[in-house]
Formats: sequence, structure tokens, C-alpha cells
Amino acid sequence: MSSRWKLSILAQVSLMVVLVLSTNASASVVPVTQLSFPPSSTLINFTGLANGTEVNGLIVSGVSFAYTLGNGAVIIDGGPGLTNNINPPNIVSVGNNTGTLIVTLPSAVNLFGYGYAILNNIAVTNATTISIFSGATPLGSLSYNGVPDPTFTGGFAGIQSTVLFDRIQINFNSAAAPAFALDNIRFANTTVPEPTTMLLLSTGLVGLASKVCRRRSSLQR
Repeated sequence: MSSRWKLSILAQVSLMVVLVLSTNASASVVPVTQLSFPPSSTLINFTGLANGTEVNGLIVSGVSFAYTLGNGAVIIDGGPGLTNNINPPNIVSVGNNTGTLIVTLPSAVNLFGYGYAILNNIAVTNATTISIFSGATPLGSLSYNGVPDPTFTGGFAGIQSTVLFDRIQINFNSAAAPAFALDNIRFANTTVPEPTTMLLLSTGLVGLASKVCRRRSSLQR
């Protein structure tokens, strides 16, 4: 079989992969803990960044950060100090935290999470909210309750999606606290093709190969 025919088969199979995956895609999201992230996950802890570094426009390890400002700023800083999920330097807000932190990843993933703290010391319902997007398409959102951790209210917010995403919007409960801190961002792609998808792909490959062979035979007659 010539290389041209092989390339034709590969192109058709690639199209079939896209069609199958898009047909079977049904986004659902669930909360996860740090234990759900494999050792190969990317970890961003802002080590080496100077206090006062502006977060709006910051790029770390290919991840870009943007912040739609309320009345305040979001910078790299040492506050609120060491907690269970914050280890300075980290992202911290100064002033009114009514804005949205937008995180854009260099590639699509199915797992994302971060440690956080807010300026409060009691349990807070919906302390932080994660909304995930594939490009501009919203896929879902989850909110997380904060608990004293150990001094400031916070915890770990993690999300897993059945559809890959590459953009995240993070909000904090500004009614409960005037400031937030965020650290130890983790993300990974742990998806593998489903057995049914693999069966469809292999069946399609056999069919395509047979079709090409029949076409070649008819042309050579």
C-alpha cells in the first residue's frame, strides 16, 4: 500500500475519532480531593515569584492568569501565611474580592484543583466556585464549602469533568470575606479511550481498509 493511501486512511480515521468522541461527549462534573491527582500532575505553587507581582496577565508554566478587578488588586504575596493548603508565596487579593480569577491552561485537562483560604474563621457555605469551559463553551460549575483550615476558612477545591476543558473561572464568596488566598494549583489529563470507543474505532479502521483495497483493485483492472 502506498504512503498516499496510508495517509488517506489515517486522515479518515482521525475524522472518525473526532466524530465518535463528540457524539459520546456528555459533560458532568464532580468534586475531587488531592488524592485524585496522579503524581504526574502539573503543580504550580508560585515559588520564586516576588511579593507584589501582579497576577492579572501573569504566565507561569504556560498557564495564564487574568483577573476582572473589583475594587482592589490580586498579587503574589505571603498572606495569610501557612495553612493546610497555602504555603507562601501564593496568590492573594488586596481589597474587595468581587472579581473573577480566570485561568487558561496550555492544553485541555479533565482534573483541576487548588488550595484556598478566605478572610474568615468560621465555616462558610459556597466559599469558592469553579466554572469550567472548553474554549468559550461552558461545561459546568461546582461550589465548595470552606472550614477553618486551621485558622482561616478554606480547604481544597477540586473538579473532574467527563469532557476536557482548558479554561477555568474561579470566584470567592465576597459576602463572607473581603479577601482570599490561592495556592498549589494542580491539573492533569487522566482520560483514556472508553472500550466502546476503541471498538468503534477498530471496526471503522477495518471497514476503511477494506474500502481502500476494493477501490485499488477496481482501478487496477
